[in-house]
Amino acid sequence: MTSSTAPVTRDWDGLTIPTAGTYLLDAAHKRVGFVARHMMVSKVRGEFADASATITVAEDPMQSSVSATIQAATINTNQADRDAHLRSPEFLDAEAFPTLEFRSTAVKSRDGNEFVLSGELTIKGVTRPVDLEVEFEGVGRSPFGQDIFGFSASTEIDREDFGLTWNVALETGGVLVGKKIKIEIEGEAVRQA
Repeated sequence: MTSSTAPVTRDWDGLTIPTAGTYLLDAAHKRVGFVARHMMVSKVRGEFADASATITVAEDPMQSSVSATIQAATINTNQADRDAHLRSPEFLDAEAFPTLEFRSTAVKSRDGNEFVLSGELTIKGVTRPVDLEVEFEGVGRSPFGQDIFGFSASTEIDREDFGLTWNVALETGGVLVGKKIKIEIEGEAVRQA
């Protein structure tokens, strides 16, 4: 928390952004979700209830960094049997690999409040490069005196690249579970230092 007289924002490239510092993902204001194709005809949506992230906003915003940890066992698609299967060794193997990890490697400005956050995603012990499309949603100070900013991010991965290869062929052609998974993140970050 900062004093009420300290600046909350600064101008950068025509955008109002947070001042430099360390921010943590607010557990009460976040969603780490995903979308997968089911039986080639519909989509299943889910999320991870327990996820944390540290965002270091640098003096030079393009030097900022993110590290995030997602607890695999907290996967939830609102269907208990499916969730148990997703936690099993056929998918996330949450007992052997309790976390999914992301570490950023670069930030690039795209247009206005849009950025690309490149990094390495680790799922089930396999690390692959990913690019997150990030939209900076705004910055301010809460009624409780906390400096905050909001963001959303998305990317698409091929789950088989991470060793998540379980599937069932369908009689009508295609497979039970699509290979492409869309990741969708919404959040607020709160200044710590």
